[in-house]
Amino acid sequence: MTHPKRRFWGGLSIFAFAMIAALAPASADDLDFSERLKPETFTLKNGMQVVVIPDHRVPVVTHMVWFKVGAADEAVGKSGLAHLLEHLMSSGTQKLKPREFSQIVARNGGQRNAFTSYDYTAYFQRIAIDRLPLMMEMQADLMANLTMSEEKVASEKNVVLEERSFRVENNPAAILNNEVNAALFRNQHYGLPVIGWRHEIEGLTREDALNWYRTYYAPNNAILVVAGDITAEELKPLAKKYYGKLKRHKVPARLRAEEAEPLAAVRIEMKDVRVKQPSFQRAYLAPSARTGEGREAEALEVLAYILGGSNNSRLYKQLVITDRAAAGVRVYYGSTAVNDTDLTISATPTHSGDMDALERAIDKEVARLLTEGVSEDEVAKAVKTLKGDAIYALDSQSNLANQFGRELATGGTIKNVLEWPQRLSAVTAEDVNAIAGKVLQPQRSVTGWLLPEEAAR
Repeated sequence: MTHPKRRFWGGLSIFAFAMIAALAPASADDLDFSERLKPETFTLKNGMQVVVIPDHRVPVVTHMVWFKVGAADEAVGKSGLAHLLEHLMSSGTQKLKPREFSQIVARNGGQRNAFTSYDYTAYFQRIAIDRLPLMMEMQADLMANLTMSEEKVASEKNVVLEERSFRVENNPAAILNNEVNAALFRNQHYGLPVIGWRHEIEGLTREDALNWYRTYYAPNNAILVVAGDITAEELKPLAKKYYGKLKRHKVPARLRAEEAEPLAAVRIEMKDVRVKQPSFQRAYLAPSARTGEGREAEALEVLAYILGGSNNSRLYKQLVITDRAAAGVRVYYGSTAVNDTDLTISATPTHSGDMDALERAIDKEVARLLTEGVSEDEVAKAVKTLKGDAIYALDSQSNLANQFGRELATGGTIKNVLEWPQRLSAVTAEDVNAIAGKVLQPQRSVTGWLLPEEAAR
């Protein structure tokens, strides 16, 4: 799974970056997705978009169904509903017994899982090509004929609550992350945890789950992505046979509130007896690929890399190597979101645990970047590295399916994916400095400290 900070919940990793030379271009400078990827798309009469990404190296396919609905679409007081429904999709139908889908996939040598994010929910199987019709038949059946009893809903709620206990309540870093998100996104539902607040999960009902399913799990609100040993010509009759018979219905438009312009920096200090190693987190409100203007999203990707995307980044070299103020530091930017997103700096102090020294060092380096700016040489190196990373991403069938699904489920296009290398190459130092000046401002930030109980001020 991509960075789990706040975009996803549930599911296992679907990213396997092998390095098979058959797909890799000679160098990052040669990278052109449109030359190496030949995706085809068509739309069924019921409104379901279908995307095919041929990859004929092995007789395997990744079959994914993406629904354009996630945790940020939940009504007030119903947090966790999207994720609960993901769990309930194992309930079965009149044809499928509960959890039988997973058993059939396993017996056929495949893998199956699902994940929920703020903007989408996705279900996937990786399977031999001759088993694809079976996967499509079962997934289409679940889209139209899901059954769930009161007992099943109660059971899955307990599973989700246990998951929340394990992933959140037993993890102080996850608790702090929730608090930072809640403070950063004051008007958008990105401030809610994808898994939901405990008291709201406890209050979810079978009727809530059924209404969510009946409202949003429509073919005209879904995207079928198949990557692997198949062509659009071969997939089209299968898509028509299994998914084409599903009835479309009206799906509510996404009504998302805009985030107000922040006016004050926010600080959160959390202490916990379970914390052994202090940590620092600062999130800045930032435009996403959907809300940004021009090349802002691409410039933010470059900025994140220059600032803290590798062991050669500014923050790493200064804080870890020179100042010895940090044991580790990273910068993350998540561009794929329907609304605004975040650029986040995370760091851990050295064994001394001096958080004041760590924060001063980060502030100093951010101020230096804003004052001096980045150079064209830094931008060129960052772009080359980011494009080089994309070379290896090309080699993962599952990653390709995920890239296209995520883009389309958040309002993007296939063209956006194919033209990403060119847009990235067009980023200049002026672009990066402009977006840094816009985003890296104290009033746009939430700073969180996670401390051992005895170290809290």
